[in-house]
Amino acid sequence: MGQCPRRTLAAIGVAAVLGVSACGGTTSPPAAAPTSSGPASSGPASSAAQGPWTWTDDRGKNISLPQRPQRVVAQSAAAAALWDFGVRPVAVFGPHKLKDGGRDPEVGEVDVAKVESIGNVWGEFNVEKYASLQPDLLVSGMYQKNTLWYVPPDSVATVDQIAPSVGVQLSGKPLVQIIENFGRLAAALGADPKAAPVVEAKNRFDAAGAALKTLAAAKPDLKVMIVTATPDALYVAYLPDHPDIKYWAELGLNIVSPPEPTESEDGFWEILSWENADKYQADAILVDARTQSMKIEEMAKKPTWAKLPAVKAGQLYPWHAAERYSYLGYAKVMEELKANLDKARDDLVK
Repeated sequence: MGQCPRRTLAAIGVAAVLGVSACGGTTSPPAAAPTSSGPASSGPASSAAQGPWTWTDDRGKNISLPQRPQRVVAQSAAAAALWDFGVRPVAVFGPHKLKDGGRDPEVGEVDVAKVESIGNVWGEFNVEKYASLQPDLLVSGMYQKNTLWYVPPDSVATVDQIAPSVGVQLSGKPLVQIIENFGRLAAALGADPKAAPVVEAKNRFDAAGAALKTLAAAKPDLKVMIVTATPDALYVAYLPDHPDIKYWAELGLNIVSPPEPTESEDGFWEILSWENADKYQADAILVDARTQSMKIEEMAKKPTWAKLPAVKAGQLYPWHAAERYSYLGYAKVMEELKANLDKARDDLVK
C-alpha cells in the first residue's frame, strides 16, 4: 500500500486516509541541545565535532562532511528515535501535531514546541523553510528501498542540494537491528550511548520482551491478528514484513498471518474486502492506532467484521504501527501489549 508506515494507507488514498495535521514555528533550536542524556554541546563545536564526519547509510550512500552535523532535520518517527537516544533535531516533518494541537504519537517524546515544522501531512514538505534552517543533515526512515519516508518525490533533487541525507531502512531487518542502527547514528551525531536514560530504556526493553515471552509460553493457544483498515478494505498484516510483529512471533506469540501478501502490496498486507473480513479469525486483534487509520467504532459498522469472535468479545487492542525505533518506544509498546493480552481469553477460536 505504498508509502505509509508498513507500506499502507497513503497509496490506498492519500486524501482519504492520510489526514494528519500541520504546524510551524519561528525560532530554530540547536540540533543537539544539552540534555541529561548527554548529547553534543549546542554551543561552538566541541572537539569531538571537529574534523571530518562520515556515515554510510542503508542506501549504501556515503556522507562526508567537514565536521559532525549540528543542525539535523528529521522525519517525525526518525526524530522520535533520535530524541530517545539524546539527539535534538532543529526541525521535523511528517505527523507531529494533531488537529487539536496535541502531540501526534508518531513523534514520540519530541518537544514539538521547541522544533520547527516543515510539514505535517503526506506530501507536505516546505522546501523553502527547510533551506532557511540551514540544515547540516536530513534523517528519514525508508520503507521502500532507497526512498526517504515523507520526502515528496518531486522535491528529492532540491532537498539533496540543500544538505546530505541519511536513510535508515525500516523494513526487511530485525527490530533490534533497526533500533541499534538509530542508536549508532545518534552516537555519531554526538549523543552518549551510555547515558543513564538510554541504558534504562534498554533494560526496560529487555524486561518487556522477556515478559511478553513468558506470556506467550503461558498462552500458546492465544491467536493474535494485526490489521489496519480503510472504508473500502481490511488489511491483514503479513508477518515477515513487519519487524515488530516478527519480533513478537520470535518471542513465541501466536500470530495469525496470511500465507502471502496481496501482489499489489509488494509485501506487508493481504487486502480483504469487508465482505471477506472473516477470512482469518483470532482470539485478539490489534488494530492500527494511528490517527489516519479507520477507527474501531467505524469498523464496527461493517457486518462481517462485527461478527468476528474477537470483536464480539471486545478483545480489540491498539497496534502502534508507526512506533519509533528506540528501546523506550518499543518497551512501552510491549508493556502495553502484555497488559492487554494478559486479560484476553484464548479459547474464542480453534
